[in-house]
Amino acid sequence: MSTDRGEVPPERSPIPAVLRVGAALSWRFLVVVAALYVIGVIFSRLAALVVPLAIALLLAALLAPAVGFLMAHRVPRGLATALVLVGGLLVLGGMLTFVVVTFVNGLPDLAAQLARSIDTISGWLVNGPLQLSETQLSDFADRILKTLQDNQSGITTGAITTAATVGETLAEMLLVLFALAFLLYDGPRIWQFLIRVVPDGPRRRVDVAGRRSLAALVSYVRATGAVAVVDAVGIGIGLAVLRVPLAVPLAALVFICAFVPIFGAVVAGAVAVLIALVANGPLTAVIVLIIVIAVNQLESHILQPFLLGRAVKLHPLAVVLAIAAGLLVAGIAGALLAVPLLAVLNSAIRSLRSDADEHVSPADVHTSQPEESGPDEPGLDTEAEK
Repeated sequence: MSTDRGEVPPERSPIPAVLRVGAALSWRFLVVVAALYVIGVIFSRLAALVVPLAIALLLAALLAPAVGFLMAHRVPRGLATALVLVGGLLVLGGMLTFVVVTFVNGLPDLAAQLARSIDTISGWLVNGPLQLSETQLSDFADRILKTLQDNQSGITTGAITTAATVGETLAEMLLVLFALAFLLYDGPRIWQFLIRVVPDGPRRRVDVAGRRSLAALVSYVRATGAVAVVDAVGIGIGLAVLRVPLAVPLAALVFICAFVPIFGAVVAGAVAVLIALVANGPLTAVIVLIIVIAVNQLESHILQPFLLGRAVKLHPLAVVLAIAAGLLVAGIAGALLAVPLLAVLNSAIRSLRSDADEHVSPADVHTSQPEESGPDEPGLDTEAEK
């Protein structure tokens, strides 16, 4: 049948439009999933290389602004890199050594206190409202012991491979130092070399997005370190004032756990409250719980927004899912690196989607200024605040 103008209308497809759109989305989704799976497999096979490089990148993000500051005061790049590398390693190494030594020295007392806590809880389970029998508790302990005995061969194998693990750790530490030195000294030229693989058209946008991502990483590392210090000092002072035993080791535990968002605060706070409950009674435990919650609220509503600015806007659900996925894929290292990776991807995607970055010059993106590390997105920022 022809129209009034003599044109023949196109034939309708026998496949419904909903099915065509669904099929198109499905195969594209499968391609993306397959690509992500292949990338995950490659990274898991190269974990001994990828993890040290990721750690070196985190340290470079923390120390690079100091190199830029020295260069702005007419210090040669090589000398500035050497000064920052040596000074930064001394400061970070000293802090980590203090934290680890303090925690290790207090670990026996902490373990003994936890054992007494478990004994107290066991007594409450027997004599308290639950009225469990000692036989039930004994059977539960026997099952735990049997599980350990059944896995004794795996534990023995792990002990045998300890020497190899120590050797691999030393090699990875050397790789971190080697990569960190070159990232600090030659970071801009390395980035310019990598950006050459991008076609000329979108190269400037990708350059801006990459710099936004580095700025977000700098902000994340800086904020996480500051938050860890504030959490440890705040909770440690509260524990010391309340005369809770092992205040310094518990503060060190809070500092270590603060580098794992959400989960770390829950674990460290639970241990502190448990120790306070057994050592000083329910009233002190409640006060410690209030202190932990207050410090976490200070971190969530004041410190992180002030330190991160627009650099990292991540929903708590996204953070939890990222940590869980990282833990499943790469263990503890994956849990530590999941949120920084998510922050980098989030910043890059926001920059590529932002109209405000359409005419921004890469030279105008300053990674050392957290408040300038994200594009202006009034709609998105307002929506996130609501």
